[in-house]
Amino acid sequence: MPKTLVDAVLPEHDLDDEGAYLSLRFAGLDLTSRQVNAAEFEGCRFVDARLSGTRLRRTRFLDVAVERSDLSNLRAESSTMNRVQVAGSRLTGMVWSECAFRDVTFEGCRADLADFRFSVFKDSVFRDCKLTETNFHNADLRGVRFEECDLTGAQFSGAQMSGARFADCVLLGIGGVTSLRGSTIRSRDALGLAHTLAGALGITVDDDAP
Repeated sequence: MPKTLVDAVLPEHDLDDEGAYLSLRFAGLDLTSRQVNAAEFEGCRFVDARLSGTRLRRTRFLDVAVERSDLSNLRAESSTMNRVQVAGSRLTGMVWSECAFRDVTFEGCRADLADFRFSVFKDSVFRDCKLTETNFHNADLRGVRFEECDLTGAQFSGAQMSGARFADCVLLGIGGVTSLRGSTIRSRDALGLAHTLAGALGITVDDDAP
């Protein structure tokens, strides 16, 4: 990403269909509730920006940084992120279904109730994120790293997990636990899976059993 960025201003740099945004710094801008088709962002930075409720279709993010921004309830379809860092941002209820992520890091984000169904992740990391009840149904998570994340109630049904790694994560009540086959989990994290895995195998855990 270029060291020198131009500050974006409205309405000149508002989000438009097929818009091309290069080396812009979207600082503190209100970009909520937009509907955008086939836009491209390259070498851009979003800082304290608001994109909640915005809908993106066939939108591409390349070499982009997102910091302390509000992407809650943003909906993206058939979109891509490549070499993107998302840090300290609110992603509650965000939907990125049937999308592609390559070399993407989510760090220190609140992404509860987010939806990544049928999306493909490559060389990506979730670090120190709140991912409670996040939906990874049928996502390709092969090789993805989850570090220090709260995944309570997250859904992994049908996900591809070979090579995925979990370290210092909360895994209570996750759905689709059998889809974690092929992943690596630290021993202390695995304790949280005991009851969920037992239920998936039809095992009743009863401390009073003779």
